[in-house]
Amino acid sequence: MDQHKHQRLVIDKISEILEATDGTYADKLVEMFDNANHIFISGAGRSKLVGNFLGMRLMHSGYTVYMVGEIVTPSIQAGDLLIVISGSGETEQLVAFTKKAKDVGAKVVLISSRKESTIGDLADGVFQIGKQELYKKVKGMPMGTVFELSTLCFLEAIVSHLIHEKGIPEEKMRERHANME
Repeated sequence: MDQHKHQRLVIDKISEILEATDGTYADKLVEMFDNANHIFISGAGRSKLVGNFLGMRLMHSGYTVYMVGEIVTPSIQAGDLLIVISGSGETEQLVAFTKKAKDVGAKVVLISSRKESTIGDLADGVFQIGKQELYKKVKGMPMGTVFELSTLCFLEAIVSHLIHEKGIPEEKMRERHANME
C-alpha cells in the first residue's frame, strides 16, 4: 500500500468518527470552560499529549489552565473543572484524579470513546467521541490511534469554535504564546 492510501485511511477514519460525534458538544464544553475558575487537564500516554494540545490552546484563549502532574500545578478546588481524556474511561490513575476532584467539589468532564465507564459514572459530563462500534480494530491504526487522533481533531475544532464565537483575535492569542522557546 502506498503512502497516500495510508493517509487516506487515517483521514477517512477520523472523518467517520467525527461525523458520528454529537454536534452539541462544542457549546456544552465551552460553557463548562467559561464556568470554571481554573481548568485542569489529565490523560495518560498519548491521551495526555492530546490534552497538552488543548491546554496550550485554552491558555492562548485566555483561560487559566493546568496540566495534572506538572510540578507547578496547584491543588484542584471547588469551582474548578477537571478534563479527563481517556479512551477506556478506566485508567486507574485517572479514576483516582476524578475521585479527588469530586471530593473537593470540582466538576469533571470525561472525553472518551465509551459513554459508560468508571470515570464516566463519576463525571458531570461525558463527551463520547464517535460511537463504540466504529472503534473496531483498524489495520494500520493500532492501540488507541483512532481515539487519540479523532479526539485531537475534535478538540482543535472546539478551540476553533471558541475563538470564533468569542471573537478572540489571533494577535491576542500570540501575545499569550510562550516567548522563551
